[in-house]
Amino acid sequence: MSREPVISTLLDMIGGGAPDRPALVAPGRPDLSYAALRANVAELAGQLQGIGVGPGDRVAIAMGNGPEMVIAFLAAATAATAAPLNPKYRADEFAFYYEDTQAKALIMLPGSIEAARAAMLPDMQLVEATNNEDGTLSFGIQHSAFNIQHSATPDDVAMILHTSGTTSRPKRVPIRHRNLATSAANIIETYQLGPEDRALCVMPLFHIHGIVASMLSTLASGGTLICPPGFDAMRFWGWVEQYKPTWYSAVPTMHQLLLARAERNLDVIKANPFRFIRSSSAPLPPVVMERLEATFGAPVLESYGMTEASHQMASNPLPPAPRKSGSVGVGVGVDVGIMDDAGRLLPRGARGEVVVRGGNVVDGYENNPQANAAAFTDGWFRTGDQGYLDEDGYLALTGRLKELINRGGEKISPLEIDDVLLRHPAVAEALAFAVPHKTLGEDVHAAVVLKAEASEKDLREHCARSLADFKVPRQIHILEALPRGATGKLQRITMAKTLGIDA
Repeated sequence: MSREPVISTLLDMIGGGAPDRPALVAPGRPDLSYAALRANVAELAGQLQGIGVGPGDRVAIAMGNGPEMVIAFLAAATAATAAPLNPKYRADEFAFYYEDTQAKALIMLPGSIEAARAAMLPDMQLVEATNNEDGTLSFGIQHSAFNIQHSATPDDVAMILHTSGTTSRPKRVPIRHRNLATSAANIIETYQLGPEDRALCVMPLFHIHGIVASMLSTLASGGTLICPPGFDAMRFWGWVEQYKPTWYSAVPTMHQLLLARAERNLDVIKANPFRFIRSSSAPLPPVVMERLEATFGAPVLESYGMTEASHQMASNPLPPAPRKSGSVGVGVGVDVGIMDDAGRLLPRGARGEVVVRGGNVVDGYENNPQANAAAFTDGWFRTGDQGYLDEDGYLALTGRLKELINRGGEKISPLEIDDVLLRHPAVAEALAFAVPHKTLGEDVHAAVVLKAEASEKDLREHCARSLADFKVPRQIHILEALPRGATGKLQRITMAKTLGIDA
């Protein structure tokens, strides 16, 4: 069952680390201790209060990864509500999110991301953040003492994020301090995180995965957050050698890029073993998990998260508990169930929609009663994913309900096809998807990126040896690259449209 969080606001979260221990470290930057981080966050929150920003106000942040992003985020969430945005947005995208969140201010580094500045609404305030030589951050605002009485409470919205909006207008997801505190506590319990752990943050800090799994869980556990400028497969092993992280969390595409460069870094891998490796935000093909564990000599723990659940909903546990390939594990501090269309909970082994409940789950979408009515049933959040619970309570996902391929009434999980294609020695990446069909409704296609020579006929024959005929892709598209979203997620649901395939 879910439980009350030990810590309740983001300011509380950074209060548990030993004062002199390093909280943030980064290439080319001085280490920042917990004492310095707490003081800097309080100082900057006070400055935001001084320009009239308070609880409920939205503060947009347009920055790449780095200590300055962490500090700015914590300050904005302490004084008001942080709205971290992808720094690679175009001006019209920034303008949409400013207007949609009614942003009152924008935090950015001087001379950076001109599109973010150009899109500012007339009544927004610009806050320029500058790095200090001691590793702290300055906002360049006249000093105003931090008023803790006016800072965030557990019920206040710490940050506002949006759903991906692949097929519709993005929905606003208000995530409260208590939601984040619960999720961080669940992650700490799952992986037994503590002060000796050092997390290498490679996920973007405008995304729930990076914010909660890498950043907040590390700082709430008193560990050290290694915060380079972002993911870079070529520089990754240099960071491992320099900072000796005990774990990292990433999406499957990042893991695959690291695998591709592992052979030339075997000495570094052997000298700096991870305690565990975490994967989330997209399905991890079992073959990739097998290769990761064989190469890195560390348990690879696949987990399951969503923005509406403040990230983690389930995870495979640490050894000696079993971790199951093809499963996203068990709920820790979260109740996980399987529900049918009528709202009835189903027994173990039965397929249906995955539902969750717990203190990490948000209260609902903002100003969207229609979406809330569809997404919440009797206190359970409907994830939109199909899956089942096995006899041990481990959750297996069989695909997004919207992504399942309905070929003449046969429901096909594209994940199964992905894994089979990835087992072909010439395939580097694979993505199965639905295409419109005049008589069947939908048919199966796939797209691959190759690392060696292979024909479409070779790949279809390979699939036919492992899959029932109706699951074998009718066409396999050989591409230079697969389309991805901002966080590296493959864009399965829009693939047919991207390739211009009509019925």
